[in-house]
Amino acid sequence: MSNYLGNYSLYIALIASVYLIFKSYLDANSENKYLDKNFILITSIQTIMITVSFFSLVAAFVISDFSNETVFNNSHTLKPLFYKVSGTWGNHEGSLLLWLLVLSIFLFIFLLNSRSQDTKYKLLTILFQQIIISGFLVFILLTSNPFKMLYPIPSEGLGLNPILQDPALAIHPPILYLGYVGTSIIFSASLASMISGNIGDKWARHIKKWVLVSWVFLTIGILLGSIWAYYELGWGGFWFWDPVENVSLMPWFCLTALLHTVIVLQKRNSFKEWTIILSITTFSLSMSGTFLVRSGILNSIHTFANDPSRGLYILSFLFILILMSILIFFFNQNKISNTAKENFILSKETAILVNNWFMMFFLSVVLVGTIYPIFLEVLNGSKISVGPPFYHNLLIPFLIPFLIFMSFGPSLKWIKDKLKKFNYNILIIFLVSLLISYVILTKTENSFLLSIPLIVLSIYLLLVTIKDFFVSKSSISQKISHFGFSLLITSILLNGLFSNEFNSNMKVGDERIFNEKVVKLKEVNVTDVDNYKSLKASFEVTNKNSSFALYPEVRIYQQPLTITSEADIKTTLFSDNFLVFNILKDDGYYNVRYQYKPLMIWIWISTIFIGFGGLLSAVSYTHLTLPTKA
Repeated sequence: MSNYLGNYSLYIALIASVYLIFKSYLDANSENKYLDKNFILITSIQTIMITVSFFSLVAAFVISDFSNETVFNNSHTLKPLFYKVSGTWGNHEGSLLLWLLVLSIFLFIFLLNSRSQDTKYKLLTILFQQIIISGFLVFILLTSNPFKMLYPIPSEGLGLNPILQDPALAIHPPILYLGYVGTSIIFSASLASMISGNIGDKWARHIKKWVLVSWVFLTIGILLGSIWAYYELGWGGFWFWDPVENVSLMPWFCLTALLHTVIVLQKRNSFKEWTIILSITTFSLSMSGTFLVRSGILNSIHTFANDPSRGLYILSFLFILILMSILIFFFNQNKISNTAKENFILSKETAILVNNWFMMFFLSVVLVGTIYPIFLEVLNGSKISVGPPFYHNLLIPFLIPFLIFMSFGPSLKWIKDKLKKFNYNILIIFLVSLLISYVILTKTENSFLLSIPLIVLSIYLLLVTIKDFFVSKSSISQKISHFGFSLLITSILLNGLFSNEFNSNMKVGDERIFNEKVVKLKEVNVTDVDNYKSLKASFEVTNKNSSFALYPEVRIYQQPLTITSEADIKTTLFSDNFLVFNILKDDGYYNVRYQYKPLMIWIWISTIFIGFGGLLSAVSYTHLTLPTKA
């Protein structure tokens, strides 16, 4: 029953989408000054239908309805209820249905939140957003229908990939999609504002909340994915430049640049064209990420599908959207009038522009590193992997001037600032940064030349952002986000300088000496737990003054047959002790990898600060800009 209900609901939503496309186009070209109430009604019906469809799939997973092919391929009766529910979006078909659900909900919220906006602007936004929604509806119904039936009905399912059965990953996709899909509203609204000719400070205030919301969710989504990969995949690090990691990072760079540019548009009525370009680019990168993940051409643990026909559809759809946006931009460029005064070199808007340049450079490096292996394989069949050295060699040198600009850019004034008299406070902060850096660098054997300026500047930026809490007149949300970013850079650099590890084959009773610590494998216990067999090892790590135990685990799942390694991590405010082990073919021996990772928890905490600052800004900004009754 749920299969039929979910399937027919999608067809009703598609009919509503077609109606809204034609209705919004016709009304946008008429002289109507008020939005037809049917738009709210039909959009509500569409949102309800897609919601019914999504929860029909959830119900099919909960009751283990194996007549549904998606449920059969991604679930089984032994799976815990929590992972049955999260398994709804832990696959290609379900994740697209979730994407569609968020698209429709965001459009509905946009309509309710845009009552004070120009009618033509709202109609055109509905038009472009419905084009996107209808494209996804057609894609789902034709190539990725989550309600395909199986006959005869199997008695048991194939099961969800065990590494996806994790709480962090269960909530990671929905939050990440909120960030991705938010960029669709920004995209649609930007095209609509160009055609209606209302790009200015009023529009910037309106769209800023959508930029903030998308940026916050994308930031938190990336954080959750990074934490999951850290402890679940046994990589032992916070970022490995995996292609699908890069796919989420690229729109984040662009969205960060857009957030700062919208502020300039709001304050100075400037950077209009650049704001539109960034809006289009951000959504295009989000859609490109969908294409790369869904097509199966990326070699990553995160990819959902391996079906070229699906990838071809998304690529064609993306091409149409980008071509449409480019044509609209060039044919309506004359409607954009920059009324702001001249932007001087020493001003906050110039500093933001420079910040944008750096973000675009970082974005370009990640883009090239991600898609170059794909093009190379298409051209000559060669398969290569672009790893961390490529990104580090290109990004790290440019991080130095970026940190310099970040340290003084936020303190500049709008329009024009003046060179002030020598500031002894800045000199004192810089000297303190030099002293702290000297102490830090004497504790490491790292000979990388750029380590010196990077550590000095990161600590200087950190101290400056702390000082800003007491002297700067900027908003508290901006201070929190900038402090979080400076803390993130400092934590990453120190983590890279002082991290170390050993990798060895051990059997029960063996000891290894590492960094004045003794690591001993005491025992391995085998137990049956839920839907897997557990091999839990007991390690004792001893140093001069204390000792602690670590209990990494190997899990052998039967449905499907998969072996995973679960790291055990002892976390303190200063470091992580990370240990993971794997089964070897030789009887009695296990491969053991032990890592010492300083300041890991501060990488997560700093990202939370960044997201919290954005969330605080979004909440306070939405509160201040809510429409009031006459």
